[in-house]
Amino acid sequence: MSAFLDSFAQLVNVNEGGFVDNPADPGGATKYGVTERVARAHGYAGAMQDLPLDLAQQIARAEYWDKYQLDAINPLVAFQVFDAIYNGGQAVRWLQQAAGVATDGAIGPATIAAVNAADPAQIIARFDAYRLEYLADLPTWPSFGRGWARRISNNLLKGVA
Repeated sequence: MSAFLDSFAQLVNVNEGGFVDNPADPGGATKYGVTERVARAHGYAGAMQDLPLDLAQQIARAEYWDKYQLDAINPLVAFQVFDAIYNGGQAVRWLQQAAGVATDGAIGPATIAAVNAADPAQIIARFDAYRLEYLADLPTWPSFGRGWARRISNNLLKGVA
């Protein structure tokens, strides 16, 4: 299985799941972690609860994997970044901080080289620490913090598998 397909399966089967429309979530209605705004931008016109899994996978590949060159980095690290991009925040900056490179917000050759030269477990631990710091400061932490913490805990376990 490819790194993308493995990551997508983990994402939809463990971290995202099916249809959710929580009024407290600024992302709005989602299915398989794809927000309505993103689905519409990709031409989907149906009800969000009916979003096909194969379309969600195509969107995930284009918007959250290929755009960030995740095939170019260790698959265990790539999954962490993929999940964080999906969930929201500053995933590229966290990755750059974890790798000790300039935080310009763009994955390029320097970021890729630094990530691939480092111990993946160390990158993952640092990355998820920066992610947790960010999430804990959000005003929506009281509503979603427990779920985010569990999500990152699952990701850490996957990262050291």
